[in-house]
Amino acid sequence: MNIGGQALIEGILMKSPNYTSIATIKNKKIKVKIEKNSKFVKKYSKIFFLRGIVTLIETLVSGMKALSYSAKEFGEEEISNKDMVWVFLFSFLLSIGLFIILPFYLAKPLTDNIFLFNLIDGIFRVIIFIIYLVLIARMKDIQRVFQYHGAEHMTIACNESKLKLTINNVKKFSTIHERCGTAFIFIVLIISIIVFSLITHESTLVKILYRITLIPVIAGISYEILKLQAKTHSLLLKWMIYPGLWFQKITTKKPNNSQIQVAIKALEALLKKEKHYKSHS
Repeated sequence: MNIGGQALIEGILMKSPNYTSIATIKNKKIKVKIEKNSKFVKKYSKIFFLRGIVTLIETLVSGMKALSYSAKEFGEEEISNKDMVWVFLFSFLLSIGLFIILPFYLAKPLTDNIFLFNLIDGIFRVIIFIIYLVLIARMKDIQRVFQYHGAEHMTIACNESKLKLTINNVKKFSTIHERCGTAFIFIVLIISIIVFSLITHESTLVKILYRITLIPVIAGISYEILKLQAKTHSLLLKWMIYPGLWFQKITTKKPNNSQIQVAIKALEALLKKEKHYKSHS
């Protein structure tokens, strides 16, 4: 059973095929909330290619809702649905500007060769992504989120190794995990170089619009590569995600005992709910 997760504000989200659990901590007290996953997502979870696109959209939506919930639990103001739309729109436009438009114009004057241009464009995209990660990693609040990210990976790895979920057992594992979204992002960067090379139109505007509209296609392909790597452990595919694993040295930090305990509580609640689901289905 594949289990994924996400670091939150003083909390962790864990997701299994049927349920999502969110564990948050405040004043040393851990609170766990469990919800059933969307039937719409489950319906498309086995359809090749489409499942990657649906999963990406659902992950973005559920992730933002979970962040809003964890912020409220921590004592900050909960984000309304209207504000969430604006935050999502701003984040989307910022991502387009930083990772599509900026590298495009940086690479444009350097070469006229289509493949070489897209390779340089991709390299600039990676460099900008690394700079972005390094800059936000310097923020104190983000450092704590990255610690929870590490706790999430370590706890999932502990469970996958069939060990009892205790703080000491979880500490035996690395903060780096192959199925992390950071590895997924790097696969997206590689696949985008190949896909964008197929765009031969001379118009700059058309090229940029293609880069935006092809994001779901690239996400679908990248998702299948990540799934195939998890199933086959192919050396070639591992080479593709290896830089993404290196990125996790920035996006994950060693957690403290309290943060590990939050991750354990989230995963234990999820496993208990899945066990109950299987026994009644």
